[in-house]
Amino acid sequence: MNKTELIARIAEVSGLTKKDSETALNATLAAVQESLVAGEKVVLTGFGTFEVRNRKARVGHNPRTNEKIHIPAQKSPAFKAGKVLKEAVR
Repeated sequence: MNKTELIARIAEVSGLTKKDSETALNATLAAVQESLVAGEKVVLTGFGTFEVRNRKARVGHNPRTNEKIHIPAQKSPAFKAGKVLKEAVR
């Protein structure tokens, strides 16, 4: 499912127009992004948790040449599925 299909599904389920559904989805995604940039967790009970994880610096290698390269430490967004979502998928 891509973003357009998700917007159509939101409109179908909620009774909103596609335009209003798109506005709501964009606002939700922007709020999640802003929270993660600020270093905050976003917890959607039953669905899951979005958070920022710190990845340590490490040594990798170029698969073509096997040359070792340094990969610097970085922050990475992560999602952990909640219990209800996990059970629904099973």
